[in-house]
Parts: sequence; C-alpha cells; structure tokens
Amino acid sequence: MRTQRQVVDYALQRRALLREVYAGHVGTYEVCDASPYLKTAARYHGEATEELCPICRREFLTLVHYIYGDELKQSAGQARSRAELATLATSLREFQVYVVEVCRGCSWNHLVEQFLLGTAGTPAPEDVTTGAVPASPGRAATA
Repeated sequence: MRTQRQVVDYALQRRALLREVYAGHVGTYEVCDASPYLKTAARYHGEATEELCPICRREFLTLVHYIYGDELKQSAGQARSRAELATLATSLREFQVYVVEVCRGCSWNHLVEQFLLGTAGTPAPEDVTTGAVPASPGRAATA
C-alpha cells in the first residue's frame, strides 16, 4: 500500500518464540491460543498465505488485518480485508493496522507487523497547470 508508514515488523520476536517452542521451553498450549473471534475473523476477513503453520505444519497461515483509530469510531477494532484497507486509506487521515497470522487448524497466532495508513503524511498533489498546491483547511494556497 502506498501510504503505509511507520512499519514495525515482529519477525525477530516470532523467531525467538518459535525457537523457545522447538526447544521445549514453551508449550504449544501457550502459543496455540487463538480466540474464537480471531479464528472467525481469519475465516471471513483473512488473507490466505502459502506459508505453512510453524507449529502443526499441516495448515496454511491466514493473515488478519485489524484497524484502530479515532476517525474509525465504532469500526475500530474490526478485521478488514486488504481491499477495504485500500479504500479506507484514501478516505481517512490516519489509522493503525495490526496484522496477525493465524492457523485455523491448531490456533497458532502471532502479531506479524503494525503500520499506519491514511492520507496524513502524504504529500498534497500539485496543480499541473500552475505548480501550486491546492489549499487545505488551515493552509493558504501558494501561487
């Protein structure tokens, strides 16, 4: 997504946790604890991947995108598809997206990344004929 910014990747944390599971220091019951709500969100709003679950190695992982932000009001905390994220990114100033990977078979789940989306922080489009930036609330137009 072109307005994606302030990306936080949790790959190192994921690798460390899996290393602990494989070594037997952390039980699978501790990491395979996806809530029924998360599994339902994965089923209806998730994005299928081609990556096998690192725990059961039988099911493919599903990515679920949760959105949070002041402008979302009652929609905050809901799972959304990537297509919906793209639409929201062009219509809202700023909102946070959390991406969670889920195995619908064994209930493995882990936060993969988080990032900001929205129109805030993107440069204003320039007027092609005059080179001026269109005025926005609180800012005068330049000539």
